[in-house]
Amino acid sequence: MWPLILGAGAALLLNELFEEKPKSNKRIFISFAIEDAKYRDHFVAQAKKGNSPFSFVDMSVKKPWDEKIWKQKCRSKIKSCDGVIVLLSKNTYHSSGTRWEIKCAKQENIPVVGMHIQKKYQGAIPPELKVEKIIIWTWKNLEKVIRKI
Repeated sequence: MWPLILGAGAALLLNELFEEKPKSNKRIFISFAIEDAKYRDHFVAQAKKGNSPFSFVDMSVKKPWDEKIWKQKCRSKIKSCDGVIVLLSKNTYHSSGTRWEIKCAKQENIPVVGMHIQKKYQGAIPPELKVEKIIIWTWKNLEKVIRKI
């Protein structure tokens, strides 16, 4: 009888030790040019799927506000995040809002990562991102970056 009880106890202990731990949520602000909203939507939808290698809380601004109010609310959201991912495309360089969000994150000491949303059409990288980490959009690359944030 003892071996059975010890076996069950050992099984419970081993299960506890090696059980896969739940993914930790990272609060990520997604910065993107408005012309790239479909990529942002796709990115968020993919990340919510069960096979995503990570999970996060989407903190991107979803509606336009008066510029002063927008900047205040945007700064508040960025400050409450663990990191910022900038979706990079041919539109990013010309997006004053995206470039302001990058500057804001840097002012608040929030990690910023640029992520090319297309392999072929990468576009110019804004000067605000010249010294930041830039990756190609793959789940493996993204997982590495988010784990380090």
